[in-house]
Amino acid sequence: MNCPKCGHEQNDENTECNRCGLIFSQYRPRNYQELLRISRSMEIEKTSFFKRILNYMFHANDEIEVVYFIGRLIVFIFLFIWSLKFLQCSIESNYVNMSIMHLVNLPFHEAGHIVFRPLGRVMHSLGGSLGQVIMPLICTLVLLIKTRDTFGASVGFWWTGESILDMAPYINDARSMSLPLLGGNTGASAPYGFHDWNFVLSELDLLTHDHLIANIAETTGKLFIILALFWGLTLLIKQSRRLKRFSQVQL
Repeated sequence: MNCPKCGHEQNDENTECNRCGLIFSQYRPRNYQELLRISRSMEIEKTSFFKRILNYMFHANDEIEVVYFIGRLIVFIFLFIWSLKFLQCSIESNYVNMSIMHLVNLPFHEAGHIVFRPLGRVMHSLGGSLGQVIMPLICTLVLLIKTRDTFGASVGFWWTGESILDMAPYINDARSMSLPLLGGNTGASAPYGFHDWNFVLSELDLLTHDHLIANIAETTGKLFIILALFWGLTLLIKQSRRLKRFSQVQL
């Protein structure tokens, strides 16, 4: 055989090269070493990228004003208490659709129908639900990236979860169509296509899975709400510590 490093020909039984002394069992070609180096650097880069994302999300301003902190604390306590009701409610109770947040979501739901109308009948019907989820997501990203208000972004993320949760009873009603819709009609008494999720799931041949999809929306919405509360609480704890240090320096 030939040595893979220097090319010297020798017996196949040799464990190392007679000319350059290379130990065959430990040899790795140069391109392998290069790939190994790149792989390790990518792992480090991924780790640092994840850390950068976390630092970006949990950023707290060094200068914390007491008035702003108290205001954020009041908002968090209010959302926390309200969230307990959202988390405890079932799809059948339809609590989310009877809350004031449903009226907040409704204009963006109707606007979504208009925005997605050029994309076809199915997207036109689905666009209402997409619109009411996309809007709070946009608010979350603007607050997080543009204004660097991470606590405000956590509130926007809470709204996103609530809006997803708001869709669950509507999806769950796709077959029975008994819920009152905009205008006072129910889907059962209205023409085919008036009930968004009955039409969408029928067209996609998924109508028999309406309860499953509704449960997924409910679980996702509640998970978003829990994560948003954790996000906001973590930011408040960081800000309270900085506020305490700042007050000690002032004294």
